Amino acid sequence: MSVDEGPTLRRRRLGAELKRCREAAGLTQENVSRHFEWHAAKVTRIETARVAVTPRDVKDLLTLYGVGDQDYREALVELARLSRERTWWTDYRDIMRPGNFVGLEAAAASMRAWEPIIVPGLLQTEAYMRALIRTGRSNESPQQTDRRVSLRLTRQVRLRGERPLELTAIIDESVVRRIVGGDEVMNEQLRHLIEVAQLPNVMLQILPFSAGEHTFLGGSAALLEFRETTHLDVVYLEGLAGDYYEEQPAEVVRYRQEFERLSARALDHRMTIKMIESLLVA
Repeated sequence: MSVDEGPTLRRRRLGAELKRCREAAGLTQENVSRHFEWHAAKVTRIETARVAVTPRDVKDLLTLYGVGDQDYREALVELARLSRERTWWTDYRDIMRPGNFVGLEAAAASMRAWEPIIVPGLLQTEAYMRALIRTGRSNESPQQTDRRVSLRLTRQVRLRGERPLELTAIIDESVVRRIVGGDEVMNEQLRHLIEVAQLPNVMLQILPFSAGEHTFLGGSAALLEFRETTHLDVVYLEGLAGDYYEEQPAEVVRYRQEFERLSARALDHRMTIKMIESLLVA
C-alpha cells in the first residue's frame, strides 16, 4: 500500500489550480459550464475534487482560461492523468462512505480526530470491529463483513512504516467505559489502546465527563492536514444527517483552534493510560 500523496490529493491540488486559473480569467463556474455545454454542476465538482477530470478537459479549460505557459499546462495535464490512477481502496468503493475520506486519510500527513461514541477506526482491534459491524449491519453476509474488516485493517497500516500518519485521537470517556463485544473483546481493545498509544506518532487523550460541554458535542470530527499543501487541509464531520467536508481555509483554522482547546481540556498521556488501565478486567 503506497503512502505517497495519492490520486485523491492530486485531484484536490488540480481542482485548486483550475479554480485559481478560472478566477484569474474573470470567469464564473456558470460561464465555463455554458461555454462547454456541460451540466451546471460539473465545474464545481471538478474544482472541489468530487470527480476526476480528464486530461482533455484540463487542456480545454486551460485554453479557455488563456493559460499559455506550456510547462504549467503540461504539469496540470499530467496531474489529471495521475489523479485517475487506481488505488488500493478502489476495490472497496462499494462499502465506503461518500466523499472518499479513506483517500484523504491515506494522503494526509497528520490527522486530529474526535470520537464521542466508539474507538476510532484506526485504533480498533479486529474483534471490536466485528462486534460493531454485527450490531450495525446485522443483515450483511459474512463476506461483506470480512471486506469491511479488511478495509479498516488496511487503513491502520498508515500508523506504522516509513511515513506514518501523525495521529492525535481525543476520545470521550464513555468510549472506554462502553462494553463492546463483551468483557473479553473490550479488555483486548483497551490493552490495544495502551499499546498503540506508545507509538511516537500517536497521541491518545481521553476527555473526562468532568470536562462538561464543548464544541464537538454534535458528533465525530476529523481534521486532515497535508504537509506541503496546507491550503488543502480539510475538516470531516460525521453525523446522523450525513457527512460533511469543510474546506474553507478560515473554517479549517477555526476547527484547528477548537481541537487545540479540546486537547487542552483532555487528560494527558499519563492520565489517559492510567484511566484505561483502571478499566481492565483482571
